[in-house]
Amino acid sequence: MIKRSVEQRPDDGYIVDSLGWAYYRLGNYDEAVKNLERAVELKPVDPTINDHLGDVYWKVDRVLEAKFQWSHARDLKPEDDELAKIEQKLKIGLQEEKSNAADADKQAKRIGGGG
Repeated sequence: MIKRSVEQRPDDGYIVDSLGWAYYRLGNYDEAVKNLERAVELKPVDPTINDHLGDVYWKVDRVLEAKFQWSHARDLKPEDDELAKIEQKLKIGLQEEKSNAADADKQAKRIGGGG
């Protein structure tokens, strides 16, 4: 249904964001990146769309770009509850729901930038 909406309104950043976010939630990060980058092109000053792009960049190990997008989203003055989440991501990145010791080590290296 969202794909059809994008076909009908390809220049609506919010609809393109919804499609990208759906791909993100399904774990199809390549399609998510493509759609969320397009959504940011269409709505560059929307904090939620920039935040979503940061999340998918993180998932595909584009850490510096993720931090940039989150910083940009923060600077666009999101709602207070979203601002707190974004600031948390800037501090520790995305925390996996189920992480093991190896994942925790990888996460620490991402944040610290070292090994």
